[in-house]
Amino acid sequence: MVAPVKWLAAVLIAMLVSTSWSAEPDAAARAEIAHLLQYLESSGCQFQRNGSWYPPARAATESSVSGPYSVKCGAAAPVPSADWLRAELQRFRTTKGTDR
Repeated sequence: MVAPVKWLAAVLIAMLVSTSWSAEPDAAARAEIAHLLQYLESSGCQFQRNGSWYPPARAATESSVSGPYSVKCGAAAPVPSADWLRAELQRFRTTKGTDR
């Protein structure tokens, strides 16, 4: 017989897996994600986390520990990274299919 704690853990894991991993991004979403990652890597911008600036390879939009990140491109004022990525996503969606 399975111990009650192990059984409960197995049920909870099965519930989490079935609800959080059931939806995989479609092809359009995967293309947008790939574009944003490439854009981020080639941006030349810096990302601020916990008071320090980092190159794009070490950045993300948010951390549960350190909070929102900022992006600084050249001499421009820093902006929240979520806003920066959203703006690029909107531009990508608007110009998708046209020569850039």
